[in-house]
Order: sequence, then structure tokens, then C-alpha cells
Amino acid sequence: MMELETLKVSVNDYFATVTIARPPVNAQNNRLREEIQVVMDSLGDRADVRAIILTGEGKAFSAGADLSERPTQDPGNYTAHNRRVRASFDCILECPKPVIAAVNGAAIGAGCVSALCCDILIFSDKGYLQMTEVNVGLAGGVAHVRRHLGESDARLMLLTGRRIYGPDLLQKGVASACVAPEALMDTATEIARDIAKASPSAIRAAKLAFQLTENLSLYEGYRYEQGNTKALSTTKDSAEAMAAFREKRPPVFKP
Repeated sequence: MMELETLKVSVNDYFATVTIARPPVNAQNNRLREEIQVVMDSLGDRADVRAIILTGEGKAFSAGADLSERPTQDPGNYTAHNRRVRASFDCILECPKPVIAAVNGAAIGAGCVSALCCDILIFSDKGYLQMTEVNVGLAGGVAHVRRHLGESDARLMLLTGRRIYGPDLLQKGVASACVAPEALMDTATEIARDIAKASPSAIRAAKLAFQLTENLSLYEGYRYEQGNTKALSTTKDSAEAMAAFREKRPPVFKP
């Protein structure tokens, strides 16, 4: 893996922690966009990683794009920039391992979208989502925000640029938990360890099902999932789960 300048990565007990570390506010530049792709692709392929926590260093999760690298209007610049930005989000969405956002502070603009691309969102009570594009003459993030918030709340957030803090996000069903700052990483770690105990092949299939069935009808989506269940029933993970059930012990899933 490339030498990292904007991210810190650690792996313990079958889960990885990826920390955005670009002080003072973890703004996203092209180097960070490149590194997040490399890191997510690498962790997605590693047998010793079954879940990933994404968080920020310091007081911010990520305060958005680094405006000093805003593309010029020269032909092709914006097109290439948009491709890089999409890829930095898609690598989180498409990572075969579940990604838990531990939102410790400001998640603004691109930082907000990065959090919303994760599978499970956990907030500190000081953490918040905010889309400030309309205040700087831009308008982005609608599709990602709309996946998580109801129509009125999504429009309120995007059309006013207001912050929505962890406690309100929990009440709105966007967050799975909102905890004191000092409990944030322990809460995320507990979830990651629970995922790591499960069948790796089943976890991969479940995440892929979330991706592929999002825009399918109930009938088509469930048919796809049933096909997965049939295929999974022949795996070593399934055999171990059945043996553990018969022997009244916890299953031990091998890499």
C-alpha cells in the first residue's frame, strides 16, 4: 500500500480503523481522495479485516473539500475533478466490508457525503452533518442526503445549510447511536467486533444485497437474496455454523 499522508490505518481483532488525519479540519484534497481509494480497496481484500471504522482526528470528522484545490474552468478540469470525487465516495459504498462512520465532529459537504456512504452511522453528541454548498454558490449531495433523510428534512438541510447534530439524527433514524464523545470509539468498536464474529461470506453477501437491491422491487430483491442464501448454504462458513449449533458452541469462522 502507498505511503499515507492524510490517513492513519490500524488493524486489530479483525477490524480496521481508518482515521482522517489532515489538520486542522480534515479537509479533503486530491491526495486524500487518492489515499481513501487505495485504503478501502486494500482493506476490502484483506482476510484479516472483516469490518472498518472511519473517523476523524481532532475535533472534525471532515469539514469538506479543500477549496484551495477547487478546479479551474479549463476544459476537462471539472470533469476529471468530479470523477475523482465520485471515486472517493464510491470506494466506501462498494467496499465489500461493512464501514462504520464514527462521526466525532463536523461532517460538512464532502465530509457529510463520506459519512453517508458508510453502512452504519454512529455520532458523538458533538458530531453533526451539514451541507453548505448553497452558501458558496454550489449545489451537491442531494442524492446521498436523500438516501438517509426524509424529503422535508433533506430539503431543509440542503436549502438552508443548517447543521443537524447527533441527537436529532438519532431521532430522525439517520444514526444508529449518539453517545458522549469519550464513548464514541468504544461504541463503534463494539459494533465492529460483533460484525467480525459473524460469517465473513454472509457479511459480504449481505452488504452486496444492500447495494444491489436498493433500487429493485421487493419481488426482485428478495429473489436475489434467496439465491444468495442457496449459494451460502454450501460454504465452509455455513458448515461451521451448523456444526457449532449442534455442538452448542460459538462458531469460529476462519479467514
